[in-house]
Amino acid sequence: MPASATKALRVAVLADSDTRWKWGALTARRLTGDTEPRLDGYLLRGRATPTPRQLKEVGVRADSLREVTAAEFLRAMRGGTADTADAAASAPYDVVVLALVGGGVQAMLHGLAHTWQGRGKRPVVVSGYVGVVYEKLADGLLLRHGADLVLANSRQDAERFRAVYEGVGADASSVTEVALPFLGGSPYAGRHDPYTVVFAAQPSVPESRQDRAYLLNRLIRHATLHPGREVLLKLRSRPGEHTTHLEELPYQKLAQKAGPLPPNLRLVYGNMGEVLDRTDLLVTVSSTAALESLHRRVPTVVLTDLGIREALGNHHFVGSGCLASWDQLDAGHTPVPDEEWVARQGVAADGAYETAFDAARERIAKLLAADRLPPLTPYYTPRTAPGYLPGILARHHLGPDGSPLPGAPAADRQPGPVRQIVRRAARGAYRHGVQRVAPVIRRMGEL
Repeated sequence: MPASATKALRVAVLADSDTRWKWGALTARRLTGDTEPRLDGYLLRGRATPTPRQLKEVGVRADSLREVTAAEFLRAMRGGTADTADAAASAPYDVVVLALVGGGVQAMLHGLAHTWQGRGKRPVVVSGYVGVVYEKLADGLLLRHGADLVLANSRQDAERFRAVYEGVGADASSVTEVALPFLGGSPYAGRHDPYTVVFAAQPSVPESRQDRAYLLNRLIRHATLHPGREVLLKLRSRPGEHTTHLEELPYQKLAQKAGPLPPNLRLVYGNMGEVLDRTDLLVTVSSTAALESLHRRVPTVVLTDLGIREALGNHHFVGSGCLASWDQLDAGHTPVPDEEWVARQGVAADGAYETAFDAARERIAKLLAADRLPPLTPYYTPRTAPGYLPGILARHHLGPDGSPLPGAPAADRQPGPVRQIVRRAARGAYRHGVQRVAPVIRRMGEL
């Protein structure tokens, strides 16, 4: 917010995974500028609800944090009623950040529109993307339409987002250029001792066992060819945990089957920023970690071994100067990023990042100062998408008008000990099915 604004904003963040909680919470802090917000976190109950270990690894503090269903979240957002003398004074939050997958954002937009129906004063609603947008551009964007601010992490994304909205006749004024909120850390100062190569693994890219085994074997080979280097396999989650994307074939299990690893190759977890503190070369297929690395001027490689393909997401890095293969890395290649490309991604470490959120802060301040805000009006309605929207809403136990369906979990009843045990068991069974049973069935189907 502007320097003159001294009031601490009340911000709610609804997230459905560890990475989206990180994005949402850090975005909330960036959007409030120098004033520390009152930050309440809500974790949407589902397959990827973060574990305590994942939340600790993210390392973002909140004033409160609890797990909720969609109906419970909407109840928490209710605050004062439409006929309250001062509905604004009883509104629970100034800003609501929806850090969810596209369908979740759309459902919450309709749910919030119903919850705040008839109010002139309501919280400002913000949404956006956790990282690189390389697939389902139109689908994901239209599912986020209706938020007051749809954040674009770079100039390139802002241009693409506006083009999609304008192309379907939707209001594009919500698109606001910012940057990834978790960029930071000290710029790369030169070679560490020992020289450290980090491979940033991704849960679902590549997808096949053959491709993932290939990448692991090349990492092992690189460690063997360069015994003086420290080689780290940076993992996002432990077996049994889920993050934004499903991981059916964890590298941990592939590494166990690969036999003894070279002594200079280790599997590591933890905050990506802390790992980058000791990194001399970051290698990935298409992870957002590449943007974090480029922001800090750490030499960064986006692998071409499996091709440059939309399915892998590495096509996003065409023109970056970072594309290379393991053969080139084994031979000592050091990439040189294209400065113009880097600047268009919003990751240049030249001081411009400090002002990257100014436009969003000014827009939020203007909205908060307004006497009235218009109702939330997503592009998708029962009229524009009658065969698509109802299913999205129903998955979150919402009706066509955004109201909770009969039988939706009660918001004022905390689950008892038995129900909590059953819920944890069910979630564990689901994750076991994804990582153990599903791959076996898939292999049997290929016989």
